[in-house]
Amino acid sequence: MDQAKSGSRPGPACAAYLQRRNAVVARGVANGPPIFARTAKGAELVDLDGHQYIDFAGGIGTLNVGHTHPEIVEAIVEQARSFLHTCFNIVMYPGYIDLSEALVQRIPGDWDKKVMLQNSGAEAVENAIKIARCATGRSAVVAFSNAFHGRTFMALSLTAKAPAYKTGFGPLAGEVYRAPFPDPSAKNAFENFQRMVNSEITPQQLAAVIFEPIQGEGGFHVFPPSFLKQLRNYCSEHGIVLIADEIQSGFCRTGKWFATEHSGIEADLYTLAKSMGGGMPIAAVVGRSELMDAPSVGGLGGTYAGNPLSCAAALAAMRVMEREDFCGRARTIGDVIRARFLEWADTYPIIADVRGLGAMLAIEIVEDCQSRRPAGKLVAQIVEHAYQNGLILVKAGAEGNVLRFLGPLNISMEQLEKGLDILEHAIQTVAATNKSEAHA
Repeated sequence: MDQAKSGSRPGPACAAYLQRRNAVVARGVANGPPIFARTAKGAELVDLDGHQYIDFAGGIGTLNVGHTHPEIVEAIVEQARSFLHTCFNIVMYPGYIDLSEALVQRIPGDWDKKVMLQNSGAEAVENAIKIARCATGRSAVVAFSNAFHGRTFMALSLTAKAPAYKTGFGPLAGEVYRAPFPDPSAKNAFENFQRMVNSEITPQQLAAVIFEPIQGEGGFHVFPPSFLKQLRNYCSEHGIVLIADEIQSGFCRTGKWFATEHSGIEADLYTLAKSMGGGMPIAAVVGRSELMDAPSVGGLGGTYAGNPLSCAAALAAMRVMEREDFCGRARTIGDVIRARFLEWADTYPIIADVRGLGAMLAIEIVEDCQSRRPAGKLVAQIVEHAYQNGLILVKAGAEGNVLRFLGPLNISMEQLEKGLDILEHAIQTVAATNKSEAHA
């Protein structure tokens, strides 16, 4: 990456668009740094004023194959020359079938599977719940604390971040229950889950349990494999549909194609999106055929679901991931990041935890390691400092005090190390200021 263009950020071109954005875009739409992209390639982005950035956010985990991968761009262009849209429900096309077959082959499980394509992760979650309820004849659904499953009606009901996402939008969907995230150190975590179900729902009324193997927006908490194995057995015993939300953790991010593979379990339904499309909007529910076939003909669909351009992009993205061993890339990148994160945790007292799998890693920022009070303000300062020095970050966690890495998996080692250097300098600067203010 060349030396970033000097000058204050945002520059005049981005500032002008920011003013226009504030005039016409709804207040509720949040944004990161006040910049507008001009070009992007791989793990680099250039704004309208020529400022260059290393991207550690990756469109919130949507760009595992990087910005504008040439093979994906070519697949989109080739499809666009033929047709843009027919609506699969009206006129079918090969891309939808080709992609469905590729997903069936890749998703864990030795049973027959079927697919429904959608536009977004939230839409996949909505349809997964519809399918589970239709297949079981039950209505209750369990999600976990710190969960994020989307912003549409049912998905928002399953999401567990009320102040930021739910305020003013109720009443939300009924028959949604919240289980505590299992503490990895607790020996009775699953017993607590069972007790909650037995006392508040009963297994006979429970249609589905939905979980993120590694929570995304919730702060990169990793489900303990032992808990997931017990949960898998429990759902099988009681006829409950187990739904794995792999929207952020899927497609090689954790060092395996899907994060459930780390625990050795297989869900009944998988919700997929984000990096599946290589930057194009597409999502899917993939699961056991007998569940997927439960809704009657016409019960599932959508005008743009499985758009031809997005199908072409997704097929190209999966080919790239397979051919270039993106799982191996994620493990290699993750080893580098984890080593740096652990080193920082020993150096800077504002870092309380390092967690995640593969290249899905995060650090938790606190005011100090004694109180362990979440320090969302310090994270905001780190993000701002990094942005001013050419690094784009994305935060997470219920208190906004977690910094997560979701950069492209085709990032070069030079770009990765430079980005980590910028991030460390930001942490060092904010930690020093925080220490001075604490002693003032």
